[in-house]
Amino acid sequence: QVQLVESGGGLVQAGGSLRLSCAASGGTISNYAMGWFRQTPGKEHEFVAVSTWSSATTYYGDSVKGRFTIARDNAKNTIYLQMNSLKPEDTAVYYCAGDVQGNWRSSSDYNYWGQGTQVTVSS
Repeated sequence: QVQLVESGGGLVQAGGSLRLSCAASGGTISNYAMGWFRQTPGKEHEFVAVSTWSSATTYYGDSVKGRFTIARDNAKNTIYLQMNSLKPEDTAVYYCAGDVQGNWRSSSDYNYWGQGTQVTVSS
């Protein structure tokens, strides 16, 4: 069973940057596509980014394209989400997820989830 643990969330002013980390144990992330989602109260998970199995291909949600970057370090069994030019609307709990079995934009198609880390962007 793969376990995912996020870290790096916090409070930042608009225009600032944060880097989230997601450390995996119990499995090797090089075997999986790995993604990031975010969620605000009362809403569904929103797709943020995914790094495919080859890690050569990445995709981003429209709201973060050009500002966020997903990366993986297979040697450290860790994925990252670099978030730049943060906006108040980026405030959410951010989750990493792994082992997608279908549509990588769909949260229900991922088998493994972290506990989430809060990101708050003040205006």
